[in-house]
Amino acid sequence: MTPGELFVLLTEPSGTQQKIIRNYLNNLGVDRIEAVSTGALALISMLARKPDLVISALYLPDMSGTDLLETMRHDQQLQDLPFLLISSETRFRYLDPIRQAGAIAILPKPCTQEELHVALITTLDHLDPEQLQLDEIEVENVEILIVDDSSMARKYVRRSLESMGLERFTEAENGAEAVSLISQRYFDLIVTDYNMPGMDGGELIDYIRKESPQASVPILMVTGEKDNQRLAAVQKAGVSALCDKPFQLGTVRKLVQNLLTEIQTI
Repeated sequence: MTPGELFVLLTEPSGTQQKIIRNYLNNLGVDRIEAVSTGALALISMLARKPDLVISALYLPDMSGTDLLETMRHDQQLQDLPFLLISSETRFRYLDPIRQAGAIAILPKPCTQEELHVALITTLDHLDPEQLQLDEIEVENVEILIVDDSSMARKYVRRSLESMGLERFTEAENGAEAVSLISQRYFDLIVTDYNMPGMDGGELIDYIRKESPQASVPILMVTGEKDNQRLAAVQKAGVSALCDKPFQLGTVRKLVQNLLTEIQTI
């Protein structure tokens, strides 16, 4: 699949911004574009003709882009649609729900054509993902623990990993629940968020490395945390790899591939 084959639904109340983004898309080979100005019209359009990608502003006349994405994630017909936010908003409390709900990217407004191009490539990867290739491990038997207090984030991470051929998942809502699960069964990989109530991701990693019976298990942290001091502490605690949220599926696939390959050499 190529960018030219994508059907894009653009949800943007500004006619000027619609024109700018449409021009960028046209330049990148995307000609099938439907533009609407409200969240309600976007939902109607999605149900009438399912797009390959939804691009949305954060502030819409009738709802927020967050509301639109959360509505999509709770609708069985729309829950897997790739969602791209383009917004001038930079505050964590407004963007984090978008990250947690599994946007493929959050771009600044105005964005560049190259930034939009990268987002389209990420979309194509979600629509036609590659499978993991492991020599000595059966991918479908890899045991994975996903730890995140957001059910939507857990679901999005799980769907992303499933697209690589992984099948066996256990979920925990927080670090404390993860500790209990780790004491009961073995995992090949742990994927965790950082910001969680009670025991956060950093404290969970510290426990795993120092006190758990699985001190050497690979740990991938997928997080929207931007505080360098906190992330440095996580690295010191022994995280195996860090990945931004939202993430590029290709990046996560390479990290998971490397982490599971390392298991084979132990």
